[in-house]
Amino acid sequence: MDKKDIYEHLAKIYLDTPSVKKKKSKTQAKDHKNFIIIAAAMVLGLTLLVYARLNFHSPLKQQVALILATEPVKLNYNFDPAKKEIFSFNLNKANLSRFNTLGFSVKKSNYEDIVSLRVEFTNIFKERSEVYIKDIPNKWKYYTIRFSDFANITDWSEMSDVSFIIEEWNTKDRKGLVYLDNVRLFK
Repeated sequence: MDKKDIYEHLAKIYLDTPSVKKKKSKTQAKDHKNFIIIAAAMVLGLTLLVYARLNFHSPLKQQVALILATEPVKLNYNFDPAKKEIFSFNLNKANLSRFNTLGFSVKKSNYEDIVSLRVEFTNIFKERSEVYIKDIPNKWKYYTIRFSDFANITDWSEMSDVSFIIEEWNTKDRKGLVYLDNVRLFK
């Protein structure tokens, strides 16, 4: 018999209980098993919560039909010689009649600047229509614009381009930077 067996035997005889050490190890094993079950349930719950949030509460919850930009675009404006800065997506006579919404994220770099953005669609018949986004924030903000807001476009079957324009008279500062991202068309 070794010391551990002797200690167990004496503890059983005199205390009429097994040693405290064995109780702890059983309790610790049970606690460890419960901790693993609770942790797994929490991970599963958080995963389901994130999945639900992305699929049901996101501004991109609509069916994405056409993605125009997946990486941020810089609109670096300097109104020293120019009067406006334009970034356009060539739609190459695309038929947008089955879509109804334009969505995009935008932010400005200078906190103190006041910037408005003109969003303009043009079709091959030279019909133009614009919508202004006023007071661009300095943190990413997602915007959606219904095609019905572009009132001067009567035919969406052959579109030339969609442009994002910063005009000198719609900014406080003459120089600045605006970022554009996640430009998408939705059904």
